[in-house]
Formats: sequence, structure tokens, C-alpha cells
Amino acid sequence: MSTPLVFDRPLVRRRLQRALRSGYADFLLMRIVEDMQERLSTVLRPFSNALDVGTPTAAAADSLRESGRVETVLRLSPVAEPGSILGDEEHLPFAGERFDLAVSLLALQSVNDLPGALVQIRRALKPDGLFVAALLGGATLTELRQAFTQAEAELEGGVSPRVAPFADVRDLGGLLQRAGFSLPVTDSDVIRVRYGDPFALMRDLRQMGLSNALHDRRKTPLRRATLMRAAQIYAERFADPDGRLPATFEIVWLSGWAPHESQQKPLKPGSAKMRLADALGVVETPAGGARQE
Repeated sequence: MSTPLVFDRPLVRRRLQRALRSGYADFLLMRIVEDMQERLSTVLRPFSNALDVGTPTAAAADSLRESGRVETVLRLSPVAEPGSILGDEEHLPFAGERFDLAVSLLALQSVNDLPGALVQIRRALKPDGLFVAALLGGATLTELRQAFTQAEAELEGGVSPRVAPFADVRDLGGLLQRAGFSLPVTDSDVIRVRYGDPFALMRDLRQMGLSNALHDRRKTPLRRATLMRAAQIYAERFADPDGRLPATFEIVWLSGWAPHESQQKPLKPGSAKMRLADALGVVETPAGGARQE
């Protein structure tokens, strides 16, 4: 079965390259790098060989090197960058069981085959290797999405996909399990950034390489009337009391371990040595039956 083409991957790379050349807007990424280090601080062991999978800049790799906890860091970048290996997040050019840490920040939300990418990352990890990633979640840019949807419905009689269908945190937990990770964990963090007008938000998205790269996007230029109406709706529906406009970025965090025999495993059904009712100090009531005394 072929993978559905949600994203125009060559366009994703071109837009990231343009953003890097003109000055990448790194405020969101730097916040996420700080959060990554905080999460890694709870893992009480050093790492010999780490891989950065597709993070837009060298910020994550540099942070790992500066932490003193990682001996060697390799960075895979989808565009040619000094000190990085040119490659695609969906086709990792590494032998299996090479790394004991893999990280990926703000990259995996724009791959077409996310399950396949996760499987490749897990295979690249040594047994008991750790994977930590942050990607944009489903609530990201909900205000902008709603404004454009209403504007196009009013003025053009139809809606063109303009904001990516970011993954849901519950779905991503299942994908980690399917990819073979042990002890998978997912959670999300909502970051709200405020702007003076929607056009400032759109400029930042362009400078992060996050403007529309959907495969089925409308190829004709956006009509000025539609753009202005979307900006008007954004201000009318979402402005804060002081007139500034919030933009939501949901950051979904994933973590999991390459399987190893030393890891905790769930007990087999029926192997418990104590009833739950006894542990809780309550009287057991059978389902559909009378209460037992």
C-alpha cells in the first residue's frame, strides 16, 4: 500500500532552505530545545552517540554537545547545512543499532510516512536507546485555520487546505507502540504567541519554513480579498482585550525506548498476588451481581 501524499516534501525542503537563508525565526524552537534538555535531565546516564533527526537548525545538536552528557552528535538535515549530513527523515542513511539517543524537534510533523519514520528511528537505536521528539500537534494554528475556512467559504464558495492536519497526541502514542518502542509516553504543551496583526504571524510562519506545503493545496495565488477577510475574522473572533491576537502552537512530545531485556514489562493477566479490592480496602462488587459481604 502506497503512503498518502499529504505534504509536498520537495517544497517543504525549499521553504526551510529559504527560511534559513533569510534568517530563521527560532523563538519557538529555542523554547522547545530548553524543554528537551529539562526532559533529558531526568535520565541519569550519559549518551555515547546521539542523532538529531531533521531539527530545522543546529540548536538541538549544539545543546546536546554543550550539555556534557553526549560524546558525539550527528545531525541529519533535510537541506545542506555545515556540519550536518544531508538526508530525509523518512529514509535514514544509518546502519541499525548505532545510536543510544535520538532526538527530533519540529521536523516529523511534515513527513508523509510518520509510522515508517518512527520504525527507522527505533531500528537506528541500540537496545535500551532513548528517543525524544517534539512535533506540532492538532491544536496548532487553530485560530488561523478557522479564519481562513470562514473567509474562503464566504468569498470563494469552497475551502482550500491551508494549514496542515497535525497529528493528535492520542494517535501518536499508538504509533510509538506500532513502531516497536517500549515504555512509550506522549504528552502535549500549548504555547500561545501574541501578535499585533495576523500578517506578523504569517511572516513568522514563513521564516520558520511552515507556510503551506500541502500536496493538495490550491496552486493559484491567494486572492487579496480572501486574505483581508481572513485577517478581519481573526481579529473579530480571537483578539484579546488589549487588541493583540493569540496564535496557538501545540507541542506534542514523544518518548520511547528501543526494547531491551532489562526494561520493566507488564505482568501477565492473572499473575497478580493481591486483589485490587484488598489493596484499596474496599468491598468487591461483582459486575452485574449482588454486593459481596
